[in-house]
Amino acid sequence: QLQLVESGGGLVQPGGSLRLSCAASGFTLDYYAIGWFRQAPGKEREGVSCISSSDGSTYYADSVKGRFTISRDNAKNTVYLQMNSPRPEDTAVYYCAAAPACVMDYYYWGQGTQVTVSS
Repeated sequence: QLQLVESGGGLVQPGGSLRLSCAASGFTLDYYAIGWFRQAPGKEREGVSCISSSDGSTYYADSVKGRFTISRDNAKNTVYLQMNSPRPEDTAVYYCAAAPACVMDYYYWGQGTQVTVSS
């Protein structure tokens, strides 16, 4: 069964840090670009970051650039999203997804993990 599972969400204070993980089962992440998306209540889903499969290029939304870092550990079949200095507006359900490339359609999705930034 092909599956992506996110973990690491929770409550974090503004200015703190949190690391989300996206683990794959049933397939190898090496061959896929992995994107992180988020959806806050009442808002549309938005792309946060993506890491390519070919050369490890990374992309970030302007709203998280300089604060979030995406990385991948192919040996662990896992992609991470390091969230530093989170803000209340980063509160959302975070999803990871797989695609042939960052700009293509994503067809494997995880179930999401809640991140709440609050003091």
